[in-house]
Amino acid sequence: MGKKEKAPCLRFKDTNGKDYPAWEQRKLEELASKFTGGGTPNTSNPNYWNGEIPWIQSSDLKEDDVLSLTVKKHISQEGLKNSATKIVPKNSLVIVTRVGVGKLVVNTQEIATSQDFLSLSGIKGDSRFLAYSLYSLLKKITRRVQGTSIKGITKTDFLKETILVPALEEQEKISSCMVEVDKLITLHQRKLETLKKLKSEFSHAVIS
Repeated sequence: MGKKEKAPCLRFKDTNGKDYPAWEQRKLEELASKFTGGGTPNTSNPNYWNGEIPWIQSSDLKEDDVLSLTVKKHISQEGLKNSATKIVPKNSLVIVTRVGVGKLVVNTQEIATSQDFLSLSGIKGDSRFLAYSLYSLLKKITRRVQGTSIKGITKTDFLKETILVPALEEQEKISSCMVEVDKLITLHQRKLETLKKLKSEFSHAVIS
């Protein structure tokens, strides 16, 4: 059992209107059963590429979106066998710990990754809640290493980091709320871009 910690002031209630148990401080190594690195098949060998296995790199992830992934490249079974990359099961936390540190995603399909990733599989909790929590943690780590020669974080150091974790049912309620908030933000951003475009077109028309 993890160390008890004070929970945030804003919390959900259970079905009886009571508070859930206190949040616990947990090391990341306690929150998954498997930890996988990645690799890149030899790019000069065409037999290793354009297969059926999705293969991602840091640029395939969005900076502020833990649920969005754009797969641009695929590798073959031969490329998988002849490189350090591994198959990452779906619903894992796929985290950039080297070049581009600060980004992560919950994958919805089996994928392989470059060496810039550490993937946590067999998640012990709600994957989406943990993704949002780790996103905040990565922001703190990024600020910590700014101005230094450090370009990322090692697997050992990262898995020793801690986050506060509530009961599973509260995790699920929080992650569902966060997803809906993200949807609203995206909707309003689209509306804002549309209004900016209309304003620009109107300004050009007036000037003309």
